[in-house]
Amino acid sequence: MFRNYRLKNLNIRLIIACVALTIVGILVIGSANKNYQNKQIIGMVLGLIIMTIFALIDYQFLLQYYYVFYILTIILLLMVLVLGDNSHGAVRWLQIGGDNGIRFQPSEIGKIFLCMFFAKYLMNHEEDINKPKRILITFILMMIPLALILKEPDLSTTIVTFLVLSFMLIAVGFSGKIIAIILGISVPLITFTLVSLYRGGSSILTGYQDTRIMAWLHPEKYPDDARQQQNSMMAIGSGQFFGKGLYNESATSVKNGNYISEAHTDFIFAVAGEELGFIGSIIIIVLLCIIAYECVKVSKKAKDTSGRLLCIGIASIISIQSFVNICVVTGIMPNTGLPLPFVSYGLTSLVTLYVGIGLVLNIGLQAKKNYLDEGKPLGSRYYGGEI
Repeated sequence: MFRNYRLKNLNIRLIIACVALTIVGILVIGSANKNYQNKQIIGMVLGLIIMTIFALIDYQFLLQYYYVFYILTIILLLMVLVLGDNSHGAVRWLQIGGDNGIRFQPSEIGKIFLCMFFAKYLMNHEEDINKPKRILITFILMMIPLALILKEPDLSTTIVTFLVLSFMLIAVGFSGKIIAIILGISVPLITFTLVSLYRGGSSILTGYQDTRIMAWLHPEKYPDDARQQQNSMMAIGSGQFFGKGLYNESATSVKNGNYISEAHTDFIFAVAGEELGFIGSIIIIVLLCIIAYECVKVSKKAKDTSGRLLCIGIASIISIQSFVNICVVTGIMPNTGLPLPFVSYGLTSLVTLYVGIGLVLNIGLQAKKNYLDEGKPLGSRYYGGEI
């Protein structure tokens, strides 16, 4: 199984960036709420162990069972709707083993499983992906899990998952005309919804989703719902260039005044901005960019289409979630409830991200050529005689 592995292809930069970003997250979480810091450390250790396992198991072997991952995703999402825990008006978590058991979010696992499924599925149908029958089957396969996630309701995760799968479709050569049609329908629909909300009209969204968007558009009319975002922007601005320092006890700290209720999860970037300042915020963004870039870089050297698509899927999850989370915290978008990859508290999110990184490392170890030696001529001296 290991004969195709080239250890010199191990992407050390990707590993260092992930570990460094997780450590930053642990420090900021400890400052935001020390009760969660030890749990996040356990999550990091568990994530690194699982990352190593997935880096060593041939991804092509795993993708032989791609329909199993799809079915597991559907089962988990159905279990959420039937047996899930209700929190803040949404049912997104499963609890196993009572109050002291394991609590996890299946939609986070589902994003990775769906990337694995569609990586293999799209490779198998690369030649006929733009035929009407295949387009219909592909969209049905996409819509089933997306509809279940939306039912929780979890609109933000539904949108992110749809965008991730869309990037994978584009990468495999999906018709530009069909993509244009989808955009032609979705963009006016989103615009109509926002305009309708802005004017105080009815909306196709559920109650809490309407409220979040209205609080973003009219914070003065919805002070209770807008307070979280407004305080988040205040916290980031107050950090200035170098920040107030981790674990500070300043009375002027937004964090210390408990003005941000989800400081250790969705709004962790606000704490980072206040305590680490502009410099710390930029470091987090740069590390996220490095991780996404390295995933894309590995995709270009993948030995088959499924490996390339899987890397693109993982890069898309990290990029889209990071972009949306930071936009929310800085007031550019309405509140979505998405975590910041590797930084926000959440064991399900952290461990599943490390699963994705493990898969990327595995694909890199089996690259069709040594991407660390780019530019060197192919030949026995560099590639063991493989051309």
